[in-house]
Amino acid sequence: MADALSTKDFTAPKPEAVRKAIMGSAIGNATEWYDYGVYAATTTYLTDAFFPGELGGIGTMLGFAVSFVLRPLGGFVWGPIGDRLGRKAVLAMTILLISVATALIGVLPTHASVGVWAPVLLILLRVVQGFSTGGEYGGAATFMAEYAPDKKRGKLGSFLEFGTLAGLSAGTGFVLIMDTLADHEIWLDADDMATWGWRVPFLFALPLGVVGLYLRSQLDDSPVFTEVDNERSAKARKKHIDEPSIFAQLKTTLVGYWRPIVIMFGMVVALNVTQYTLLAYQPDYLKNTLGMDEAQGSIVILIGQLTMMALIPFFGALSDRVGRKPMWWTSLIGLFIFALPMYWLMGQGLAWAIIGFLILGLLYLPQLSTISATFPAMFPTQVRYAGFAIAYNVSTAVFGGTAPLVNESVVSSSGWLEFPALYMMLACVIGMVALSFLKETAGASLRGTDIPEQHSGPETDVELEEEPPTVLR
Repeated sequence: MADALSTKDFTAPKPEAVRKAIMGSAIGNATEWYDYGVYAATTTYLTDAFFPGELGGIGTMLGFAVSFVLRPLGGFVWGPIGDRLGRKAVLAMTILLISVATALIGVLPTHASVGVWAPVLLILLRVVQGFSTGGEYGGAATFMAEYAPDKKRGKLGSFLEFGTLAGLSAGTGFVLIMDTLADHEIWLDADDMATWGWRVPFLFALPLGVVGLYLRSQLDDSPVFTEVDNERSAKARKKHIDEPSIFAQLKTTLVGYWRPIVIMFGMVVALNVTQYTLLAYQPDYLKNTLGMDEAQGSIVILIGQLTMMALIPFFGALSDRVGRKPMWWTSLIGLFIFALPMYWLMGQGLAWAIIGFLILGLLYLPQLSTISATFPAMFPTQVRYAGFAIAYNVSTAVFGGTAPLVNESVVSSSGWLEFPALYMMLACVIGMVALSFLKETAGASLRGTDIPEQHSGPETDVELEEEPPTVLR
């Protein structure tokens, strides 16, 4: 591990910079997931507006899934750029694109006014959103992980997923408030909600994006990245050679680090089939499959999301003490055992649906809370952004983003209400196989150009309550 300390100086980030990095990363993730929350909560309105007809529900789920088509391309493009030019510039661009694409959905014409162009425009905006997200999530997780102290990476990294749940909850809650106002004919009625009210939550994504862009503009690239980037530039100058191109950066990632990419791919299958089934497909499932009304379906999801938000920092902190792998094993085995009983329970009524969803959500938290601590630590600094973005987005595009469409298609055609549980169980099996090859990295330093290992590298932790740290030599 000598190469991990090849650079001369390393200045650990100040506590204030760590806080800003956490906030800047989390709000971008919240903006991304706010879009998914609003989209999932307005599926009935979107179907009527853009996909009228017998197969309208599948069309709406296709609109959700298609945003994942370009996520891998986004990962292949944004990831190497982030490793070559820095995390900050890419993250500023992605949050801007995501928020603008989401807001524009709120001003699209409907099928009734422009015909087939309405769903075409919707799908195009979802593609832009997907391409941007391909660089957003991997970059935000990498950025946060590199800023966090080694011994607190689980706890602090969990706030990125706090942003995920906050965005989803805000989107779901916004639509629920609008539905409630319409039900009581306050400001708008049911007809208003169907014609223009559903647009308001989408428009709110723009100010969210502006706030996120401002916060990220105040940050510098992480000291972990700057250290390696300076070393790379110094070597290039000394040898009178050009620094690696973006294409060379991509080739190095794919050829040299295919093993952690494959392991992460398998883990993300379990992670995102569960995530997109529970957090994206579930509102539509509760309303259109189990027969709950708009308000009931949103209440179930909102209670579950708020509970998960309250607990996620505790699960992240626990992973710093017990390790990432025990957390993942607990989650995967628990979901495999309880998915089928809990889906049966959710079909027994509103109160049982809340209990069933809560149990599955809590079993999912050990995975969700440790993403930012687990995945960035699978790669060295010079390929961390690209390795994360490629593995995560390819797996998400193939399995995660298509989960709502697969679930909807099978449930609607077969009437098998418990199919989503089986789908999650199969994904968990894939995740268990991949997890068996993962190396534990809790407490490992992310510095340097070697793959991190547990208890390797120098102590670079900084307590958030302490004075700014000194330079380590």
